[in-house]
Amino acid sequence: MSTLGNNSGPGTNQSDSMKNLGVSLSDFITQLEDYAPTIPDTVTSHYLNSAGFEASDPRIIRLVSLAAQKFISDIANDALQHCKMRGSGQSSKKAGKDKRYTLTMEDLTPALMDYGINVKKPYYFV
Repeated sequence: MSTLGNNSGPGTNQSDSMKNLGVSLSDFITQLEDYAPTIPDTVTSHYLNSAGFEASDPRIIRLVSLAAQKFISDIANDALQHCKMRGSGQSSKKAGKDKRYTLTMEDLTPALMDYGINVKKPYYFV
């Protein structure tokens, strides 16, 4: 039996998944045209231009905005987890849903360290 012309070889699943990935990626890029990210295009464009990157396609700018939004969201979420862990040892007067959290440097600093960003508080002199 010859396997020539048989599409059930080991490489077929990989090529099919790559085709599906290409279709999904093109759909995602098309959806970026109608998406309004939290970070405005003008702000992202300004910082891209100041870094020496010039993009004429607004979808690229929105993709960078979306990546920055995800990065900031991940850091804020990690800081919230640090705050919850720090506060879990303390007795709370408020019940679960009513509890409000405040973003402090004490929680933000370890969250940023997880991403390789070192933040040091400035020394204040009296």
